[in-house]
Amino acid sequence: MHIVTTGGSAPIDEILPTSGSVYVARLNGEGMPDEMSTFQQFWELLKFPDYFGWNWNAFHDCLRDLQWLSSDHHVLIIDSAEIALSEDDDARDEFFRSLWRAGQRWSYVKRPEGVTLSKLSIVLSCDKGAVSALASRLRGLQERLG
Repeated sequence: MHIVTTGGSAPIDEILPTSGSVYVARLNGEGMPDEMSTFQQFWELLKFPDYFGWNWNAFHDCLRDLQWLSSDHHVLIIDSAEIALSEDDDARDEFFRSLWRAGQRWSYVKRPEGVTLSKLSIVLSCDKGAVSALASRLRGLQERLG
């Protein structure tokens, strides 16, 4: 998972593969005030299957799969990530936990120069002033997940 400031950039060689097909979905945290709107954005932009259950377990299961997209690699860009679910701390933690776990679940592939590249890359874009708090929240979730 990468955190970048609005207008900044992530290290492209760590996100995009040197070959293969890539599916990129760009979501917006401003449009995720609650769980249902969050699920709706992911359902639309990641083309979640019709059997998606509209709950956190189903959300996590879909992020771990993504086979219906027929791509070798997937990149999720979430603009205004610091705003997503900002009024519901429990849902917000579950959201970032699901993203983290999904990213960890995906296998890594070796590139010729020996760098590993995840098949699922997540870029969280936020205001410069929010980077520290978002990074701290993610570290806390990571520590709890082990």
